[in-house]
Amino acid sequence: MNVLLFSRYGSLGASSRVRYLQYLPYFRDQGVTVEVAPLFSDAYLQALYNSGSRWREVLAGYMRRFGALGRARRFDVLIVEKELYPFLPAVVERLLRAMGVPYVADYDDALFHRYDRHPRALVRRLLGRKIDAVMRHAAVVVAGNEYLAARARKAGADRVEVIPTVVDTERYRLLPGPANEVPVVGWIGTPRTSRYLQALLPVFEALQREVPVRFAAVGAREADFAGTPVEAWPWSVETEVSSIQKFDIGIMPLQDSPWERGKCGYKLIQYMACGVPVVASPVGVNREIVTQGENGLLAETAEEWQKALQELLQRGEAGRRTMGAVGRERVEHWYSLEAQAPRFLAAVKGAVR
Repeated sequence: MNVLLFSRYGSLGASSRVRYLQYLPYFRDQGVTVEVAPLFSDAYLQALYNSGSRWREVLAGYMRRFGALGRARRFDVLIVEKELYPFLPAVVERLLRAMGVPYVADYDDALFHRYDRHPRALVRRLLGRKIDAVMRHAAVVVAGNEYLAARARKAGADRVEVIPTVVDTERYRLLPGPANEVPVVGWIGTPRTSRYLQALLPVFEALQREVPVRFAAVGAREADFAGTPVEAWPWSVETEVSSIQKFDIGIMPLQDSPWERGKCGYKLIQYMACGVPVVASPVGVNREIVTQGENGLLAETAEEWQKALQELLQRGEAGRRTMGAVGRERVEHWYSLEAQAPRFLAAVKGAVR
């Protein structure tokens, strides 16, 4: 079987890397050939994270995609990450359906809210139901959680599969060794998502006055946290696992809004795979991933966050390792590449009529 993957990004983009690219060796071992055609280049992402101009990269990406679409009928099935052309109507997706070219549409966030909750009325009117059309014309919709799956069903999708975002447990491992002299509460993400930490800065300051503790944000900009307790650690594909292995507690604060309810809890899965206990906001899929008091704690208000972090710090290394082991077992069972790769391949094969 030959597959053309219309990913959003290359390996630098987390969503494309973890939702598709990490599956490619498994697909290859099963005799499936996958050609990758990313929309945006690494240069686009670098400009995005550094607040630079992106228009040239956007135009180049749209032209590359146009060329790749010209070869679509040579493949047995297409995989489309979210949509083919952002901020354009779902014309091409409709044409693919009319031409009998099957595609799998995959979602790991509530992209539909980018349009149906856009601040501009014109965007809401023209594109508010766009993603519903993409879902409806897909042979299969793969959703990272039930919130996204419910939208696909409501849109009239023929077939919907819920497949969580996963990690490779051969890469994400528990790191036995001596504990940190001062416990590290860690977070991982991008400069754009580090805003979720801002509301917790008073909590971090209060905890540092009470107990020895460090706070690290992998992938955040140092300038965004100057003068705060948060240490900005650099991110790279090569060092992300080793950075998480230095955490004693992993955190995932979120606002409770429709966009956040569509997130897939990937940070939590990364932490748990490394045997790190977690504290998370009780938003969306976080409620499913975290079993209160077993692999982590849920916290909503600032007071709850302070209490939850205090509790895990007071448990000591042994208590945290016990909780982390439960999280690791949960990842191996459901949130691992090994567990989900056969299901993802089956969904792709099921799109071929």
